[in-house]
Amino acid sequence: MAAGLMSRLRVVRLPCRVYVDILRGLPHILTVYLIGQGLPLAGLTIFGTWTYGYAGLAIGLMEGAYMAEIFRSGFQSVDSGIVEAARSLGLSHLRTLRLIVVPIGVRRILPALTGQFILVVKSTALVYLLGLAAGQREMFALAQDSAVNNASLAPLVAAGLLYLAITVPLTYVVNAWDRRMREPQSPRRKIRPVRTAEALA
Repeated sequence: MAAGLMSRLRVVRLPCRVYVDILRGLPHILTVYLIGQGLPLAGLTIFGTWTYGYAGLAIGLMEGAYMAEIFRSGFQSVDSGIVEAARSLGLSHLRTLRLIVVPIGVRRILPALTGQFILVVKSTALVYLLGLAAGQREMFALAQDSAVNNASLAPLVAAGLLYLAITVPLTYVVNAWDRRMREPQSPRRKIRPVRTAEALA
């Protein structure tokens, strides 16, 4: 999708731009409802009665639009001089994209990509909006009633701790990866300096 946004062909670039603008402009809750309940009502039961499939499709489409913009900005931030130098050395457009543009662009977008990954994990909390199964809806209603009647937020606190257990380590892992990629790579073995006499011999 990011490559489509950067395409010089309008027939490719325009549909990608429409997709990104619409999915980024709609509220997440509305998108989940439109895909999770709108597709079955329209007769497009691609996942049957498996509501988690519709939830995965909705979240994938939403986050794909955001990530496409992130990748596009990273790829276009690569200096054009580097690309021209690679092309002057005989690299094709695809090889330049694969060997030069993508590695540099991905390194630059790691912080933004980390934040978006965390939003993906948190977006899974919207899955219950699809209704899930009847029994699960009843369990959710009972939990709400219990929280109100007993003035206990323990279930919500437990859910929050589970999300933190996923998102916080993910942040540190990606940050460590980012630091490792930015640090200069040390040679695996040391090169022993050659003495003058040895060099002459």
